Amino acid sequence: MVLWDKEGRDKGKTAEQAFKEWLDKHNIPYIYLKQDTETISQSFQKYFSGKRPDFLVLIPNLGFIFVDVKYKKLDSEYKTYAVDSDETKKYSSLQRKFNLNIWYVLSNEELDFKTWFWIPVSKVFESGIQLHQSSVSGSEFYAVPLDEFIQIAYDDSLDRLLSKCFIEETKQK
Repeated sequence: MVLWDKEGRDKGKTAEQAFKEWLDKHNIPYIYLKQDTETISQSFQKYFSGKRPDFLVLIPNLGFIFVDVKYKKLDSEYKTYAVDSDETKKYSSLQRKFNLNIWYVLSNEELDFKTWFWIPVSKVFESGIQLHQSSVSGSEFYAVPLDEFIQIAYDDSLDRLLSKCFIEETKQK
């Protein structure tokens, strides 16, 4: 298990680096949040187990969103991404308590980190199916269908995300 943990961390760092490159390519302002325990208060660590996103992405004239970048592969049979249940619950609590916008952004080397799949944490609860015992981690997860994500290509900028959010919210149900 230790080997997988190190491999998983390395893949996560690779995804974060590729995301930073995408942000820089499009001149999107951000703050990269160090994940050590010295950069957050003890009360934050106590109440939220120290869980926090990787980036604070600043959106001119609107504010900011927190982004947690994930290295994830699509389940080819079910066309879903597995999103950790415990982590999503922690983010949801953090989001509600402090009125934050927290998003997951997923990609992997098979996509050459040229396609990013975005989803707000709250939508994981709404559109994911909670399942038990991931074969990889052994923990509960949400299987979120691919069509619930907003797909952003390497050459797309943040305006695509914002326009997709607006279009989705204004659709007639």
